[in-house]
Amino acid sequence: MAALPDSPLVSVEEYLGTSYDPDMEFVDGVLVERNVGDWLHSRVQGNVYFSLRKKYAQLKVAPELRSKTATTRYRIPDVSAVLAAPSTDYLVEPAFLVAEILSKRDVMSVVMAKLKEYHATGVPNIWLIDPRLQSMCVYRPPALVEIEGDTIATADGSVELTRGEIFAE
Repeated sequence: MAALPDSPLVSVEEYLGTSYDPDMEFVDGVLVERNVGDWLHSRVQGNVYFSLRKKYAQLKVAPELRSKTATTRYRIPDVSAVLAAPSTDYLVEPAFLVAEILSKRDVMSVVMAKLKEYHATGVPNIWLIDPRLQSMCVYRPPALVEIEGDTIATADGSVELTRGEIFAE
């Protein structure tokens, strides 16, 4: 997840009004690439998305939905779940649940900064999933807590997925 080389500053309005392929995050005027596109990442992202949609009809679940995390920051979580559909094309209010799936090229310090950003915005449930190690973690500030059992759940226990659902072939 690196800033584009020699990336000029872009306004929030320009960022929100432009389609990028692949989509980019926006951090203080700089376009930031996302590390996605490999098979394991895509498969696990799809599993999380479809499992949440299938099990929890009350949730509005979306892959890669732009989410405002600060006045000049927009992140694109791998999967977001909200309790009510947003009134705009992107999330302004914090999601109920954000899941980030690690890619081969992700740098943990950058990922942790993003998780902290979600928390600071008010996202109450933040999951980090590593497809290569088949590990599941919950971000509970100030720490990332690895789930030892077979189920990852929201803080209130109302939403949960099993290791089998997340890592299914």
